[in-house]
Amino acid sequence: QVYLKESGGDSVQAGGSLRLSCAASGRNFHINFMAWYRQAPGKQRELVAIIFRHGTTIYSDSVKGRFTISRDNTKDTGYLQMTSLQPEDTATYYCNAEGYVDNDSSRRVFDSWGQGTQVTVSS
Repeated sequence: QVYLKESGGDSVQAGGSLRLSCAASGRNFHINFMAWYRQAPGKQRELVAIIFRHGTTIYSDSVKGRFTISRDNTKDTGYLQMTSLQPEDTATYYCNAEGYVDNDSSRRVFDSWGQGTQVTVSS
């Protein structure tokens, strides 16, 4: 099993910045990609950004140019740097990671989610 723990959520004024972190823990795991999603009250969860192991990144149009996703493979930690925050960015932000776990004689795919961290942006 691979566990994800987000941190860094806070309340900020519009125009402010935050950096979210997502720390992965477990044994013998390898992350293929890490992604950030967000869900605002009454809305569906949406993909914000994704980063693949080799570094390729993809962003939703709503955050492109303002958010930057990155990861430190040596620490199994991902980050979401958010700048020029707007009230519409208010949501619970979730970390998601997919990859595989090597056991003694087998390899098993995992798809893990964190518990979420709240970001609130006031105007």
